[in-house]
Amino acid sequence: MKPRKIPMRTCVVTREKCEKKELIRIVRTPEQTVEIDLTGKKNGKGAYIKLTKETIELEKKKKALNKALEIEIPNSIYEELEKLINT
Repeated sequence: MKPRKIPMRTCVVTREKCEKKELIRIVRTPEQTVEIDLTGKKNGKGAYIKLTKETIELEKKKKALNKALEIEIPNSIYEELEKLINT
């Protein structure tokens, strides 16, 4: 049997290619709100980010998610990401 293909995605902050399960998806919904998509299937424009403290700190400086999703990312999203790291 042929081995299964592993889905790869690029982190918008570090520009690293990683397995999809190592990244977390942030979505701009059609209603113009920003949400964390733990399922990876929500409707809307998505961007992937590595779930590490260093990446989130770098994101706050670079604002790569703002550019990728074309919308201002609220601080509550960063707080939720930090909580996900600590759990």
